[in-house]
Amino acid sequence: MVVKLETQDPDTEQAAITSAAPDRTSSLLGRVLLIAAVALVAFGGGHLAKDSFTPTKTKLLTHAVSRQNLRVSVIEQGTLESSNNTEITCRVRGFNTVTKVIPGGTVVEPGDELVLLDTKVVEEAYSLTKTNTHIATATLERTRADVAKAKIAIDAYLEGRYRNQKTGLENQIKIANRNLQTAETLYENSKQLFEDGHVTALEVESNEFNVTQAKLELRVQETQLSVLNEFTKEMELETLNGNLTASQSKLQADEAGLKMEKARRQRAKEDVENCVITAERGGLVIYPSSAAWKDTPDIAQGATVRKDQVLLLMPDLTQMQIKVGIHESVIDRVHKGLEARVTLPDKTLNATVSSVATVTRPAGWWTGNVVKYDTIIELPSAEGLKPGMSAEVEVIIAVHEDVLTIPVSCVVETDKGDFCWVQTPDGPKRRSIQLGDTNDVFIIVKAGLKEGDEVVLNPLAVIEEAKKDAANTLQDSVNAKVTPPVTTEINTEVTGGK
Repeated sequence: MVVKLETQDPDTEQAAITSAAPDRTSSLLGRVLLIAAVALVAFGGGHLAKDSFTPTKTKLLTHAVSRQNLRVSVIEQGTLESSNNTEITCRVRGFNTVTKVIPGGTVVEPGDELVLLDTKVVEEAYSLTKTNTHIATATLERTRADVAKAKIAIDAYLEGRYRNQKTGLENQIKIANRNLQTAETLYENSKQLFEDGHVTALEVESNEFNVTQAKLELRVQETQLSVLNEFTKEMELETLNGNLTASQSKLQADEAGLKMEKARRQRAKEDVENCVITAERGGLVIYPSSAAWKDTPDIAQGATVRKDQVLLLMPDLTQMQIKVGIHESVIDRVHKGLEARVTLPDKTLNATVSSVATVTRPAGWWTGNVVKYDTIIELPSAEGLKPGMSAEVEVIIAVHEDVLTIPVSCVVETDKGDFCWVQTPDGPKRRSIQLGDTNDVFIIVKAGLKEGDEVVLNPLAVIEEAKKDAANTLQDSVNAKVTPPVTTEINTEVTGGK
């Protein structure tokens, strides 16, 4: 993160920049350690000077307190990108290999080839689906014939075999009835003749047996007809209807199978066609951004790609933006609508913060474990803007007009407050001050100083009192860290129990 300022006094600005400026966004302990380190270096340098040569009185470098405009901003580096990209994706199922890809930054026309994928595997799959489709078609036709045959079998049974069996049994019953009548007539005649003495008793018994036999034959034929109508017919119809239902179910399955095979063939055909990716419209073609830890783009000749992976981008050059990472120490002051200045190699644009992420971007070794929040800077439409151009973005956090300021290097922060040293006829005097906003080079003074006061620059290096204050603050901080925790013993007396 770089902080930029705006001041009306160039000499004052140069003096402030060259002085040691503590970072007000750091913790108090960090500042104290920095102050103590500077003080110890200065203290050691002073003793070295005393041992080496005779000391001389040094003229203090001061800064005249004045009013000026103070701009607080944060500067980050970023690259241009389009907020409206047409994504060119891989539409071939599974994984595939890139055999050819157009160079990034090429301007294409509609219909130009952008990416070629390996067609060997998908062509084999297409051939297999065509064979499977023919097999499914033949199976379906055979099943249709089985359904028609099952329907004909039902009609053939009812109108053919069943009717013949029924008619035959009915005729047999008629014959059996006539035989029974004949046998009964002969039996009655034989009994009369026996009474008259014309036939013997044996003939009468024979005729009686014939009557009994005729009745049995008639009953057998009637039973067969009853079985045919009540059982055999139903069993045959159930079997035939079951065959028809099974054939019809298989027909539906085969129809669905053929439909599925045709869909597979169509998808395989589309895969073959999608191995050649062409531009749907004209424009600039760029590669998608690769991961931060990668040295090469994800799309290259010989690279393996998957379905729906973004291969190329065709950006809308009229809707450009910059994504920068804002450090967590100042992200609370950055919000949508803030003004920003974007410095390009050939121009400077006034832009606006359009969005600020609510969660941090992933941090790792490739980012130095620095926590930052993605912030989008929306750019106005301008000629010559292209994705990938480097840019310096200055987000203006606040602008303070006509405020009393001093260089940050004049301030010594202690656990008792903020102090500076004012040059007086009697020498530098410590002054307690109340501070406001800062851009890490200049800081606003709310109380404790007035315009025209001369404040000492970098008092830690030249004023013993400042060194002592810093050393005391450091010692207090160290003592607070090493002091063991206080342990309180609680003695509890229990009465009334055992």
